[in-house]
Amino acid sequence: METPSFRDRRTTFGENAAAYQEARPPYPAVVYDHLRACIPFAGARIFEIGPGTGQATRILLDHQPEELTAIEPDPRLCAYLAEYLAPTAPHLTVIPASWEDAPIEAGTYDLGIAATAFHWLPQAEALRKVHRALKPGGWWAMWWNVFGDPNEPDAFHLKASPLFAQLGESRSWQQGQLPFALNRTARLDDLHAAGFQDVEAFFLRWNITMTTAQISALAATFSQISAADPAVKTHILHELAKLADQEFGGIVERRFMTALYTARKPPRSSGALERR
Repeated sequence: METPSFRDRRTTFGENAAAYQEARPPYPAVVYDHLRACIPFAGARIFEIGPGTGQATRILLDHQPEELTAIEPDPRLCAYLAEYLAPTAPHLTVIPASWEDAPIEAGTYDLGIAATAFHWLPQAEALRKVHRALKPGGWWAMWWNVFGDPNEPDAFHLKASPLFAQLGESRSWQQGQLPFALNRTARLDDLHAAGFQDVEAFFLRWNITMTTAQISALAATFSQISAADPAVKTHILHELAKLADQEFGGIVERRFMTALYTARKPPRSSGALERR
């Protein structure tokens, strides 16, 4: 079986958009609280890279931005957003394109975001385009829910790691290796290199109690599982459910993390030093 390319795997999530929306836990409210402290959402011009099923999009729309432009490469997810969000959100525009190819007017946005999506992009090129899209003084935020804590992995994480190791590429399940989102030095260096200032990182640890069904449903949304050979996918999901049932009684306490990075495009007249 041919292995999907990295770019192709950006569009694996729309196979069952409703299941993806149901399975993925929401982002902690503190993420949006922090962003609103930087810039009010109401009346703002915002773009979002990789909205998926619109978890973050819904929150932003609730605050009545002047405009929200969502750039999504998966046509099935574009259709999902058009069906479930666009009819009640006149300020939402969905562009069916990758960020690299999307027609975005330079210097027009107050805020840009990417929620569990920006790791799919070539960082230097993508961040330069983000920088160009923002107004002087505009803000950029990228964040991820990380389904595990490398420093303090929970019991289920440890026992499930050998199953994910069979896929050969899920670093977040391997102790001693930082997931992309948690590599603070690399992410901050990328932002500084793209010309941003006021660059900061915030890490939040949180626990969630999940049933066997929720464990399986969440795992099924992981790109390395959805892109795997069907027999491998079925085997891993079966073994995860078996582990949750037999060793955890069907109720699993998981430890997750959220990594948030924020940065600002320098105002034209600003001579302030960057915060590092």
